[in-house]
Amino acid sequence: MQVTLKDFTKTFDDMTVIDKMNLTVEDGEMLALLGPSGCGKSTTLFAICGIHRINGGQIVFGTRDVSNVPSQKRNVGVVFQNYALYPHLTVSENIAFPLSVRGDDKAKIEREVRAIAELTHIEELLARRPAQLSGGQQQRVALARALVRKPDVLLLDEPLANLDAKLRLEMRSEIRRIQLETGITAILVTHDQVEAMSMCDRIAIMNKGEILQIATPTDMYRAPVNKFVAGFLGNPPIVMLEGKASGDGRFIVNGGAGLPLPSRLANTPGDTPLSLGVRPEHFGAAGASQVSGTITFVEPQGRETLFDVTLADGVVLRSIQPAREDVALGHKVAWPLDAEKLLAFDATGQAV
Repeated sequence: MQVTLKDFTKTFDDMTVIDKMNLTVEDGEMLALLGPSGCGKSTTLFAICGIHRINGGQIVFGTRDVSNVPSQKRNVGVVFQNYALYPHLTVSENIAFPLSVRGDDKAKIEREVRAIAELTHIEELLARRPAQLSGGQQQRVALARALVRKPDVLLLDEPLANLDAKLRLEMRSEIRRIQLETGITAILVTHDQVEAMSMCDRIAIMNKGEILQIATPTDMYRAPVNKFVAGFLGNPPIVMLEGKASGDGRFIVNGGAGLPLPSRLANTPGDTPLSLGVRPEHFGAAGASQVSGTITFVEPQGRETLFDVTLADGVVLRSIQPAREDVALGHKVAWPLDAEKLLAFDATGQAV
């Protein structure tokens, strides 16, 4: 089911949170609404499911305008951050609840509950109550309850926020597996870039009620449209340097250090203000240029090591490399820089 927002507007009292947003989620895809707290992503999700009434524009499911359709008649499944399970009901009864409300017969309900429990790998938990379940198990129950009614759209509001790191990793792949197996259109709201990049076909990154860019995770990471997107994606984060073009194919950092510009910017006039973004994987691994400095921070991360290298003029670059012990804090190094993969932004923050 394709979901389309046309000039979607949402206000609270006299505050406009979303102003004429346009977005299309393709049939069968999983799209992430990614952004910082307060950017409007949950407001958008709640408007799609009908919890919030919209103040302008349209919300369309396929060819059906659902802008003024009550939430219970939109046929959406929602998984909330806190799971919202009924504590006095068993797992089986929790999953069956939407079907019971709909008036389905008992034989069909039992058949559908058993099928969705197998899909979500909780068939052995059906007799338990929520208090007897782990966080990951509760999350699976909430997902099963959302899917059992065979919704047109699955909406996920920060579904992994309450899980520990190991469970988050497991449930990322499980939710994606189920979404692909069912072919359901899904929208994930998250502030976690790793969730968005690992689970979704496309990402819509938001800030202050506006969608800044929609792209596949790979395209957005490699070609962000502005500094905000570049800074929001990437772990460890990008290093953003402020300075200007030299006029001869180099970039002069405020403070004096010089770095090469990508060849596409070799003819940038001198004194043009620029911001240069250096991702940690593009320094220290490969590249035609050499950059010298002193290691001022080392963070072993198991199979990888994160280094901070301070250049002669005090500029700090970050490098992430396969685990190595041949260099240490205080060592002087000359490491390669892949200038062609550096990101550059103009004085307004837009990519150049």
